[in-house]
Amino acid sequence: MQIAFRTHDLGVKGAAAAVEKCNNCGIQAVQLVAYKFIDELPYQPNALTAEKAEALGRALKEGGIRVGLIGAYFNPVHSNKQKVANCKAVFKDYLKYSSLLGCDTVGSETGSFNDDKWTYNPLNRTDEALQTVIETFTELADYAKTVGAYIGMEGAAGHVCYDVKTLKRAVDGVNRDNVKVIFDIYNYLDESNHSRYLQILEEGLKTFAGNITVFHLKDYVLQDGKIKQVPPGEGLFDYPAILSRIKAYDKDAVLVLEGTTGENIVPCSEYVKKVWEEV
Repeated sequence: MQIAFRTHDLGVKGAAAAVEKCNNCGIQAVQLVAYKFIDELPYQPNALTAEKAEALGRALKEGGIRVGLIGAYFNPVHSNKQKVANCKAVFKDYLKYSSLLGCDTVGSETGSFNDDKWTYNPLNRTDEALQTVIETFTELADYAKTVGAYIGMEGAAGHVCYDVKTLKRAVDGVNRDNVKVIFDIYNYLDESNHSRYLQILEEGLKTFAGNITVFHLKDYVLQDGKIKQVPPGEGLFDYPAILSRIKAYDKDAVLVLEGTTGENIVPCSEYVKKVWEEV
């Protein structure tokens, strides 16, 4: 098992500072989201070059940091089609240079008709939306195949792939052998189903058996009747129950503490590690 953090959650800018922060905090793996912590790599087509990818990948490798996932998240159902085209081009850049960055998988969520808000819209749950997602990720998977890479797909309650079943329909619709799944229990929760989070986890482990590339870990509380994210170990999740199931599924799992930042990085990492060792 490896505990990982998103590079932009480390609170620093640049590869050298990220490696130093990881080493100081005992972090051995990251979810690499380059454009969010390196100012010289904006989310634009052709911003990432072979030279920049090689330098970044080398810096992380020499610092003892594994890359568990490359993030190039975008909204495939955004109303601005030029923006979608630009985002697909960026995603392909990361696929092209993924081996230089130190990881073979580039991931994204499946988007929302609320454009940049990435929140629930009734149009998200239409066949048209799902077909758009399938067509978009099929194009990306086909390109990934040409460069020896994989794509990762992640569902969320407010997005087109709003539950495990819908994400499975999307993965089956893409129907390529280089499609992986990014699994986040918290993402699938809302006020109607949060008490069934272990069932949702079990459904996901069974549905995507052998195909989950990383797990995102969070926690939650109910605030004014709404789901609110909190750091792992500070909310309602039964972490021994969650981690025992993940450990039985994959003892070498990559666990990304997504959204854990600042003073919570070290204690949350130690908490997850302790529970993992005990279950």
